[in-house]
Amino acid sequence: MTVKQHIFLVEDDLSFGAVLKSYLELNDFEVTWVDDGKYAVDKFKTGSFQICILDVMLPNVDGFTIGTGIRELDATIPMVFLTAKTLKEDILKGYNVGADDYITKPFDTEVLLCKIQAIIKRQSVQPISDAFLFTLGSYEFDSKLRVIVRDGEKQKLSPKEADLLKLLCQNKNELLSRETALRKIWGEDGYFTARSMDVFITKLRKFLKDDPNIEIKNIHGSGFLLEVNS
Repeated sequence: MTVKQHIFLVEDDLSFGAVLKSYLELNDFEVTWVDDGKYAVDKFKTGSFQICILDVMLPNVDGFTIGTGIRELDATIPMVFLTAKTLKEDILKGYNVGADDYITKPFDTEVLLCKIQAIIKRQSVQPISDAFLFTLGSYEFDSKLRVIVRDGEKQKLSPKEADLLKLLCQNKNELLSRETALRKIWGEDGYFTARSMDVFITKLRKFLKDDPNIEIKNIHGSGFLLEVNS
């Protein structure tokens, strides 16, 4: 089963929100919908998302404030603001918060879908870091040669082991979601690929076990954390 792109939707209009959620799900997205701004940022913390669709006019907490809160948690996630406001100042405020796009209501849902698909596609083709040499405590990891070296002793890794360790290194001391790892390395999210990834994580822990300052933690229900204490 292919991993679905996960949309974080904040919209207080219950009728419109339900229709939009159903439409996006029919187009093969997973959607988490929040209808009250005061719960939005806390809800965002519980999931792993590829894009945020945020209504501006909300009860309790407006979309711009939510967007600012999300930006503090994730500096790169794309955002699209939805609003009935057409004032230049409001549009500029949305972009200053970090909007990738700004759509005024009413709008055609097909147009929104195309914008979402275009933004996610741009994100997916962002160049991966050219770095291939990583220092992990007393270990040196060469992701091109797929070798871990410590005190002159070398451990050769399989391609999947090296890809997974590189991804962990690129997110060192930060959460790497299971969905991200499965999508980038296996290309799909299924029972057997998830179990396979768990086996690789166990192997990587074994390879790095001689340095007590390194730990690959399993964050229940979320993913993995490569913790390196200097």
